[in-house]
Amino acid sequence: MKQQINIRKHTGELEPFDGGKFRESLRRSGASDREIEEVLNDVLSELHEEITTQKIYRIAYAKIRKLSQRSAGRYKLKKALFQLGPTGFPFEHFVARLLEIEGYQVRTGQIIRGKCVEHEVDVVAKKPGKMIMAECKFHQTEGAKSDVKTSLYVRSRFHDIKNKLDEQKQDMIFEPMLITNTRFTLDAEQYGKCSGLKLLSWDFPKGNSLKDWIDRSGFHPITVLKSLTKKETKILIDKGIVLCREIKNNPDVLNDLPITQRRKSSIVKEATSMSPEAGS
Repeated sequence: MKQQINIRKHTGELEPFDGGKFRESLRRSGASDREIEEVLNDVLSELHEEITTQKIYRIAYAKIRKLSQRSAGRYKLKKALFQLGPTGFPFEHFVARLLEIEGYQVRTGQIIRGKCVEHEVDVVAKKPGKMIMAECKFHQTEGAKSDVKTSLYVRSRFHDIKNKLDEQKQDMIFEPMLITNTRFTLDAEQYGKCSGLKLLSWDFPKGNSLKDWIDRSGFHPITVLKSLTKKETKILIDKGIVLCREIKNNPDVLNDLPITQRRKSSIVKEATSMSPEAGS
């Protein structure tokens, strides 16, 4: 293995390539030991000083896609979340689906009255004895972070709503959340922990992050599917279809796409491979 090759991150910073960390990212995608070594060998053969993380990703994804559709889809997950854009609405619907599998009744884009003013809340989830209200911050670039100003703003809005709920003497646990597809700054994380605002980002909190939540639920976005073109993906998202599982459970959602039966079968097959029942 080449030693001390520095790679350039999306932030522009340089760091040594870490083979162990790279193996772990592949392992989380469900790749087998053999597949991990094959992908790693392809990456190492093209590794050079200041190669970008984007280039490494492209090399790895091209290889793993040849080996396993399911592993490729899971490996692509982070970028697939960006591809839900450009607006934040599909991400809100995606978060709503994740809450539904936890047993909540969920609505998006709700107007909720606080003690002082009304607020538009991205996601409202309810089940007996508990209510979650979530603000979703969608970013299209990997380096973007939600900072402490966002945490302060969201916490103040939910505080106003909580005051109204207290006046109404509603007997339930109220959990405010701020969810992003990228990351929070350290100040934002610290404020969230201190203030009681639950934060959820791509890799925070450790062990129960957005990526952990998605892997646990098996609810992967349709943007992981290689068999769909960008245009076809947009048509489905505009129709409110955001999950591979929605295609697997109801293949007729593809009927409005100008595709052959053979392509339809290919898309359904790949979507099914991304479902929980397809294996770990």
